[in-house]
Amino acid sequence: MAVRPLRFEGDPILAETAAPVTHFGDGLQTLIADLFETMYDAHGRGLAAPQIGVADRVFVTDTTWKEGEKQPLAFVNPEIVAAAPFRQQGPEACLSIPDRSFDVARPVWVDLAWTSPAGIRQTARFQGIGAVCVCHELDHLNGLLITQTGSEI
Repeated sequence: MAVRPLRFEGDPILAETAAPVTHFGDGLQTLIADLFETMYDAHGRGLAAPQIGVADRVFVTDTTWKEGEKQPLAFVNPEIVAAAPFRQQGPEACLSIPDRSFDVARPVWVDLAWTSPAGIRQTARFQGIGAVCVCHELDHLNGLLITQTGSEI
C-alpha cells in the first residue's frame, strides 16, 4: 500500500471518462489498497482512481470512519441503475479541489450496481451521505468535477 499523489483541478485526467476494468488481479488489488491509503491520509470519504492518475472505473468510499468504525467499500465498474426522483441539496468538497466547497443537488437515494474486487457483481441502495458520496465519485469516473455539477459557496 502507498499514499499516491493527488491530481488537482486542471489535470487532464480528471476530465477523461475512465475505462472499464477488465482484469481482476494483483494490479487491481494494489490500486484499491492505494486508493484507501491515499483517501484516509487526505482525510476524505471517497476517492476515484483518476484522482491518483489512473483512468480506470474504480472508486472507494468510507463515509463513517471519521465518526466511528471504518466501513471501507470498493467499487469496480459502478453504474447507477435507479435513482430517487427527489434530490437533496448540500455542500460538497473534493480532494482534487482543495479549500473550496460547492452546493450540489444529488438524488436522496441511488441503487448502484458494481463488481467487487474479487469479480463478484453486487447491487445496493445508498441513501443520504452514502448516495452523495457514490454519485460524487461516479462523476469523477465520467470526467466531471463539482465545479461543473454545483455552485461554489
